[in-house]
Amino acid sequence: MRLHLEMLSNRRRTEAYRQVILSNSAPLRNKVVMDLSCGTGIISLFCAQLARPPFCNVFAVEASSMAEYTRQLVKQNGCEEVVLQGRAEDIHLPERVDILVSEWMGNCLLFEFMVESVLLARDCWLEEGGVMWPSSAALTLVPCQANSYYAEKMAFWEQPYGLDCTPVQSSVTDPPAGSWSQAATNWHLFSIVTSSTPAIASRLPVMPCSWTCTLWRSKTWRPTHWKQTLFMLDRPVRVLEGDSIAGTIVLRRNPVWRRHMTITLHWSINSSTGGKGQVGKNSFPMWR
Repeated sequence: MRLHLEMLSNRRRTEAYRQVILSNSAPLRNKVVMDLSCGTGIISLFCAQLARPPFCNVFAVEASSMAEYTRQLVKQNGCEEVVLQGRAEDIHLPERVDILVSEWMGNCLLFEFMVESVLLARDCWLEEGGVMWPSSAALTLVPCQANSYYAEKMAFWEQPYGLDCTPVQSSVTDPPAGSWSQAATNWHLFSIVTSSTPAIASRLPVMPCSWTCTLWRSKTWRPTHWKQTLFMLDRPVRVLEGDSIAGTIVLRRNPVWRRHMTITLHWSINSSTGGKGQVGKNSFPMWR
């Protein structure tokens, strides 16, 4: 229940979904909706309240035992949506759906790989011409300074009590915490300040509906339960104003623990002064 409390307490996330449903309450009429991995059913309840049966049928799908609490919440709030307990791979609906909504995003976008279940549900149950909320997402990498974190987690192991403990450092760089075995993309950044960059952070803009609102996880915005993912490099890297940073990121699913993954960064820094560039590679297991 702690996780559900954390998600419901994330007002930016929950209100974004609510506003998408509110702004589309008229198109929801006479539609069939699936809320995949519904948890407490909060998004399903929004749909059911704004377009009540028989004008809108809502199927709330939850794989865990939380589904029993969801049934109680549906009844308590006077709604008539159908709560199904089961995985996307196993459920059977009496009809196809017009709208597939899900809050599938994890840390660093793909952690836990819930997106695979969403795509499977789309292929099996979404009507031709149906819509998905969210409809798109993107992962952004930014160089950052994390001097205090580096000193606490990394520099400490260089010579504690006069002993060389640097082999332990590689385990400290882990990020805080099928057909989709891996995803990869290229990235290109331009530095704007003179600094040392000991880390790269990810942030996540997500569009629950392409024309209405955006969820953004950023240092300057209110935090969400997804937080940011910090990739700590082995050593601080000197970056000057005007330098460009480029590379690739590969998110590879763990072959045994399918909800976990390893993120590999290949990066290079091209000097704006014509000096020798820098290259590096770091891998970060992400698990819970």
